[in-house]
Parts: sequence; C-alpha cells; structure tokens
Amino acid sequence: MNKILTYKIMVVTKCMNYSSMIDGRNILITGGTGSFGRQLVKEISNLSPKKVVIFSRDEDKQYAMKQDLADDEISKKLSFVIGDIRDYERFYSTSKDMDVIFHAAALKQVPTVELYPYEAVKTNIIGTYNIVRAAVARKVKNVISISTDKAVKPVNAMGMTKALQEKIMLSDDLQKDGTKFSCVRYGNVLGSRGSVIPLWDAKIKKNKPLPVTHPDMTRFMLTLSEAIHLVFYALKNTQGGEIFVKKAPATKIVDLAKVYAETKTGNDDYPINLVGRRAGEKIHEVLVSEEEMRNVKEMEDHYIIHRELEFDLDSLKKERLSEYSSDTVPLITKPNLKKLMKDLSWIP
Repeated sequence: MNKILTYKIMVVTKCMNYSSMIDGRNILITGGTGSFGRQLVKEISNLSPKKVVIFSRDEDKQYAMKQDLADDEISKKLSFVIGDIRDYERFYSTSKDMDVIFHAAALKQVPTVELYPYEAVKTNIIGTYNIVRAAVARKVKNVISISTDKAVKPVNAMGMTKALQEKIMLSDDLQKDGTKFSCVRYGNVLGSRGSVIPLWDAKIKKNKPLPVTHPDMTRFMLTLSEAIHLVFYALKNTQGGEIFVKKAPATKIVDLAKVYAETKTGNDDYPINLVGRRAGEKIHEVLVSEEEMRNVKEMEDHYIIHRELEFDLDSLKKERLSEYSSDTVPLITKPNLKKLMKDLSWIP
C-alpha cells in the first residue's frame, strides 16, 4: 500500500472517530475560504453533515472554492454566504439553525496588523463578540474558536487581539445557557496560506535564496490535517471554557529551509538569506505559558487549559511550571523532515 493511500486511510479513520459530533448537524465556518476552512470541508466530506455554510467576505475566494468542489459529493450540502463578522445583523441571520460554529475568520498577518491594529480590533475582538452574541441568541450547541500561539504572552498587536478573542470566547459576560464555547490554539501550520512554504516555492522558482528570519528560530510542526483533528478533538471533549493545545514536535526554521530546498532542487547547499525578524515576530512559539501550566490537564497528546476557578485544584500538576514552547521540545531531525515532506506529497 503506497504512503499517500495509507495517509488518506488514516485521515478517514480519524474523522470517523468524530462522526457523532458532525453527522446530521448544520455546520457554519467563518473565514471558511482560507486554508483551514478548505481543509475542514475536505475532512468533513468524509462524514455526514446535514449542511455546511461557508461565511466569508471574499467573493472571489468563494467562487474559486465553489468551482473546486463542484464535482465533489460535499458540494450538495455546501452553501456560501457573503458577509463580515463585524456586522452582527448579517451574522445573526446566517447563524439560524446552526448546531456548530467553527470560528476561523481573523486578521492574522503580524506585520499588517502592526500597521493597522484597529482593523484587527474590529475583526478579531468585536467580530468575535458578535459571534458569541449570535450563538447564544440562536442557541448554537458548540462554538470552537481558532486561536494562535501569538495570543500567549503577546508582543505584537495581532497576538494582543487574539488573546482578547480567547477571553471574549470563554468569558461569562453573557448567559450562555446550553452553548459550549472553547478555543484551540496552535502556531504556524505547514503549507497553509500564511505559512512560509508558498513564499519559499516562489523564491525557488526564481532561483533566489530562501529567506529565514533568524538562525535560532524554532516552530512547532503541525500539518493542516492535524490542526483540523485538534478542532474535532476539542468539539468531542469540551465541557465549555477550555483551550485545547496539541503536543507537537518542533524544528529550526533554518533546517526546514535547507531540507525543503534540497528536496525541491537537489542542491544540498541551496543559498539561505538571513533577513532578520519582522516587526512583532517571536523567535520561538509558546503554546502554553508558565501561568497557564497551573491550570493544565495533561493528556497523552494534548494539553487542556482550564480556567482556574473551574478546575479541580487537587489534580493540578504543580510541579510542571515551565512553559510549553518550541525551544523546549525535541527537534525533528533532517531525515525525518524529509520523510514528512514526502508523506505530505510536497515532494516526489
């Protein structure tokens, strides 16, 4: 059995574990035309949702996604709605009869948000509050919000707005009745629209050096499929009010660049250009802070961060207070990086 077929079977098997959370339900995905939304629709197609609504403000991406999926079985259950989460009335009307909302809409480009922070306030903070209000009013069963490592000890405007997004999603500001709100938190996702891989591909096509910001920079290694399964895991295990984090290996970005360039070009000495950190960029990803570790329930493959007032203090792992950061976990070796790229079909 070839690796690609094996990987597809693994994806379907994992999805089936969460079928009870999706089958027969109406699903709404904000920011659904992005990398996350597209992958989520792809993996939901292995299940049996009643309806899937893609809510976003980009008509061109909606049209392209609709055409890409036109021949797929899931297209019969898909509907596309133009709208902005900044507009409460628009989102409220769209959320009628929804069972599950996956909230992925956000302004997330760190340098851009540094230039226009209030635009991120309007989307990441006010837009999120609109979703919470509408979900409570519509009695939605579950809302899962997609957060980021940059919300932990934030040093940039994007991270600050995402930290507040988490607070709004999990707060008791509204009487939430039967609606369960939770967050998933992860760092950069390999191959996503905002990741470094598309940029490197463009550089390789032009025979230009690959830009790397810092020789010591590390990042967790999470694929799009793993990010989706973190969301499914949260949906299945949430009691409301938690932040879910998946344990993952890490790599030095400079090693990732060298291996990627070698596998794409055959050149084991492809030039790397150290360009320095961008505004607001961290050297390492932190997914759980020292303070949050006091409220963590550690599972085999996940951390579940509880609010302190709601958590059983007797079961806290108080001896583990070091943060969960990409410079504190084992680094993937270069041979294993190459294997990962082959398994994901990035290279032949």
